[in-house]
Amino acid sequence: MRIRKSAFGDTELATAWQAASLLLGYPDAELLEHRPLLRRAAGAVPDPAGAHLRAFLDHLDATPLPDLAADYVATFDHRKRCCLYLTYYAYGDTRKRGMALLRFKQAYSAAGLVLDDAELPDHLAVVLEFAATGDLAEGRRLLLEHRAGLELLRLALTESGSPWAAVLDAVTATLPPLTGRTEDAVARLIAEGPPEEQVGLAPYGPPPGAGGGSGPVFLPDPVMGARS
Repeated sequence: MRIRKSAFGDTELATAWQAASLLLGYPDAELLEHRPLLRRAAGAVPDPAGAHLRAFLDHLDATPLPDLAADYVATFDHRKRCCLYLTYYAYGDTRKRGMALLRFKQAYSAAGLVLDDAELPDHLAVVLEFAATGDLAEGRRLLLEHRAGLELLRLALTESGSPWAAVLDAVTATLPPLTGRTEDAVARLIAEGPPEEQVGLAPYGPPPGAGGGSGPVFLPDPVMGARS
């Protein structure tokens, strides 16, 4: 079997994930100020991921900030199928989710990074930020471990016509294609939804299903490298 070579070097992966991380945060004036930097970053990312990032940036340029913010809340705070917390898809509201969240925090700690306790560590924007700035290989592993949830989120955003679908398209374009096993997991999630068992998640932050509220607490920004 012929193995397809990835179009992404480490710098390009980090750039794509950093840009996607910022675009998945709550839209505010600071995000708008970053548009020139994000444009340069998207231009340094190979297509199709770069094209997807540029498509969302076009939407960002054309949409008033209050409308962006209202759409973000309606999408990520009010629709469980559009949840940005990755462990929710695999574990729902069960006790197993607490252990999964702990594994995320341990991965961050091993890389010398400390996340604010006000934010759940599995928020997609935070995971992408960690992958871009903390530990590329470990961040990629976390994304692949929750590949089925990522795909379900991408499908939900696409089906609802959300502009943020382009950002998920960019993220998944940086990852290997779905395997049969992952496709089966996605099909089960579509048919059955995440597991249910109401438990508290303190001290991990907001409840599952909350998309972002004020947005993730970001780790330090990397320097976005130019495309080699």
